[in-house]
Amino acid sequence: MNSEMRIYLQPSATIDFDQETVSVFAAENAGSSADRTRQAVGLYYAVRDGIRYDPYTIDLSIEGIRASATLRSGRGWCVAKAILLAACCRAVGIPARLGFADVRNHLTTRRMRSLMKTDRFLWHGYASIFLEGVWVKATPAFNIELCERFRLRPLDFDGRSDSLYQPFDLDGRRHMEYLVYHGEFADVPLDRIAETFRREYGMDSAWNQADFDREVERETRKV
Repeated sequence: MNSEMRIYLQPSATIDFDQETVSVFAAENAGSSADRTRQAVGLYYAVRDGIRYDPYTIDLSIEGIRASATLRSGRGWCVAKAILLAACCRAVGIPARLGFADVRNHLTTRRMRSLMKTDRFLWHGYASIFLEGVWVKATPAFNIELCERFRLRPLDFDGRSDSLYQPFDLDGRRHMEYLVYHGEFADVPLDRIAETFRREYGMDSAWNQADFDREVERETRKV
């Protein structure tokens, strides 16, 4: 491994795979294969479906966004889940970094739209994993139960092709548009994200008091 790649294998305050809970979770879900691609695929699905997506869990402190905190709570927003996936990959020796993009999300709850006052999700996070000599994007945000509720095709990951949100749902409605890519980083640019969220969203206590699971159930309930 060359020196430039070593930074993508190290723990940090947020990518804290040096915490036993993260390293054990990674070892258990990477499987017994020595093949790095198969290990990364196993880790992807463990994070995608083992950690519930919840956009109301945004905590822009180091303590709130680190991988071990997300694993402990069992839920997280896109950035938190990407951090956990990157931490798991690094824990088993697979280089990983964090990528960010602004997206337009056409399928949100009414309360979220009211709080955000926009359908633009800024600094959407994904993991970028180095496999078979190339960087591959992996987006573990939406767990399979959420996809079924919203009539979305769950994002699969084979370790060779980018796993990015689809533009349409299963009924042909607009789902996601990628607007701006911010790049890929060895660690989360927390100060930049926090400043953007304060300026654009003006988040207050109402955000963290919301119940995303209940909102989804209410809005997707079959009559």
